[in-house]
Amino acid sequence: MLLSSATKEFVFGVQPVVECLKSEQDVERVLIQKNLTGDQIKGVMMLATKMGVPVQKVPVEKLNRVTRKIHQGVICYISAVQYASLDNVLQTAYERGEAPLILVLDQITDVRNFGAIARTAECAGVHGIVIPDKGGAQIGADAMKTSSGALNHIPICRTPRLTETVKFLKESGLQVVGCTEKAEDSLYDASFVEPLAIVMGSEESGISPDIRRLCSSEVKIPLHGKVGSMNVSVATAVVTYEALRQRIKENASK
Repeated sequence: MLLSSATKEFVFGVQPVVECLKSEQDVERVLIQKNLTGDQIKGVMMLATKMGVPVQKVPVEKLNRVTRKIHQGVICYISAVQYASLDNVLQTAYERGEAPLILVLDQITDVRNFGAIARTAECAGVHGIVIPDKGGAQIGADAMKTSSGALNHIPICRTPRLTETVKFLKESGLQVVGCTEKAEDSLYDASFVEPLAIVMGSEESGISPDIRRLCSSEVKIPLHGKVGSMNVSVATAVVTYEALRQRIKENASK
């Protein structure tokens, strides 16, 4: 059965969840009651894994907070957006005669920050946003509201392995630039006119070490005040609009 909570749509019950996983709908995640066993539950877990959908084992109390109906220990959330293929995003950019500009979000979990980032990215002409299927912000009503509808217009690419996706971007000819306060080079000394992926990390821990090692280069935003860092959505706006500024100038000179 499909229902709506205050934040998102969900499906509950073993067979409805199975059918949902088999359908063309984008499933955000599957919740399964802890210590629940049996062939049907194993079947749900195997299918979810095959489809690349995250599975969380949770106490029955959490499931009961979502719905008091007979959920059989299984609930899945339907994504508020249709996820895009990164291959298609890159191909579309090249077909338009544009150098791809991709935003990679690493460990950014705050929903409102994510929505604000999506809004800025769409305005700045970013071709797509890459997010991990685990350890990232959930795309629900709050994210949609904060994005002012931008999430309906900018492609979101979800990946189970962010490191592999960053490797793919590099192999596809994109420069991968990490934005981190630990960098030595200034944002304003970098060139952003070539095919590019910009990596933004969380405010708490920054870009994860595995992703940093894959970056082609790193840049930082110059700070001249007493506060040592920016909100990540504001920092993303600064970086993406520097990329846009450079690209407008480059096109004007041709």
